Amino acid sequence: MERYAWKARILPGKKEEYVRRHDEIWQEMLDVLKEAGIKNYTIWNVGDELFGYYECEKGIEYAAKVQSESPVVDRWNEYMKDVMVMDMDPVTGAQPLLEQVFFLE
Repeated sequence: MERYAWKARILPGKKEEYVRRHDEIWQEMLDVLKEAGIKNYTIWNVGDELFGYYECEKGIEYAAKVQSESPVVDRWNEYMKDVMVMDMDPVTGAQPLLEQVFFLE
């Protein structure tokens, strides 16, 4: 199983709204994540920083493909852009892949 991590920032004064939107995440968004083979998805927060982690049952490439082709994900990203900022890799147009430097199983 491949693991994936991402980071982003909550915009000033938007933490409560960010949390509320995830408390009320759309069922269709959850369905896309499941279709992508994403499991054990967790998001942490400290200050204005967000750190997300999930495991990809079908691999990172498959998870990325399903998400990039989904109009639901496009709508979710549009919905979230007023509460958070996620820097994208200018070459790939995707979230920068974080380099794993330690793992203990």
